[in-house]
Formats: sequence, C-alpha cells, structure tokens
Amino acid sequence: MRIIGGSLRGKTIVPPTKFNARPTTDFAKEALFNMLENTYDFTEIRVLDLFAGAGSISFEFASRGCPHIDCIDINPLHQRFIKETAAKLRLPQIHALRLNAFEFPDICTVQYDIIFADPPYDTTGIDTLPQRIFEHNLVKEGGVFILEHSRQHDFTKDLRYTKHKVYGSVNFSFFEREINNFPLRNL
Repeated sequence: MRIIGGSLRGKTIVPPTKFNARPTTDFAKEALFNMLENTYDFTEIRVLDLFAGAGSISFEFASRGCPHIDCIDINPLHQRFIKETAAKLRLPQIHALRLNAFEFPDICTVQYDIIFADPPYDTTGIDTLPQRIFEHNLVKEGGVFILEHSRQHDFTKDLRYTKHKVYGSVNFSFFEREINNFPLRNL
C-alpha cells in the first residue's frame, strides 16, 4: 500500500502479514482524491474513516494536510497498526479508535465534512449505513458521505444519493446532506 499524494507521496506502508483488510486500489483512490480536491480544502476539514482497515484513506487525507481524522475499526490489529504507523509518520491528526463502525453513529457527538466507509463487501448491514450516518446528523452541511461497495449494491433510491462512480471492481456511492429538507440532486 502506498500514499499517492501530498507530502508523503510515494511512501509505502506495509501491514503485517496476518492483516485481513482490502485497501482501496491506488487507481480508485487517485480518482476519488482528484474529485475531492476540486471541492474541499483539505487543510480545513474534519474526516471520518469508517472500517478503516490499514488506514489507507486516512493516510491520504493526512498527507494532504487534513488536520483531524478519526479512524474507526473494530479489529484491534487494524487499530494498533494505524496508531503505530501514524506515530512513525508523525501524523498526530490521525486518531485510531477501536469501535464498531455500525455503532459509532450512536455515540458520535461531532460532525464531519467527509465521511468515508469501506466495509468488507460481504458485511451484513451495508445498505443501512447511509441511513445511520444521516439520522445521527454526522455530515456537516456541504459535506459528503462516500461508501465503497461491490456492484451488488444499489443506492440510487436514497434521497441523499448524488452519484455513483466505478473504478474497476471498486464502486463509490456519494451521499450529501439535504438542505432545508430538499434533496441536493433535485435542486
């Protein structure tokens, strides 16, 4: 796994051999960050990385100057790896927390500009994530929730759904907070 942009561009991060995570491909990650960089000033946003795995997305945000990144993963090996790697790379803005990503919205008291979720593709409950994120008001106005998933999932009927992008086997669905009870895609 390597960091593809920012101050740590080209830095390779190697998870332990027993690590059970599927990082977002470099191709998909590069396309995603090209889109996001056209909309957000990374130096002024708060990011939530759900199902953080090896922390690939979090390290990209940190490398690009993001001042606050919360990484949520229930696996203690994943959480420890992210925490240790962030310390080695001197990235104090990364906060690795060992929590259940499905339960995190219930206890979260802050809002985020960008929320990224990359659950294992076969995880039960993926379809409920957009609802859980928005019913707990975790996305700031003007913010976005991005869900990485397999092609078997279709979120086009969700009122907050705005677009779908495919990069090889990686699918991203984008959701934005409604403004004044009007879905953004109908404005």
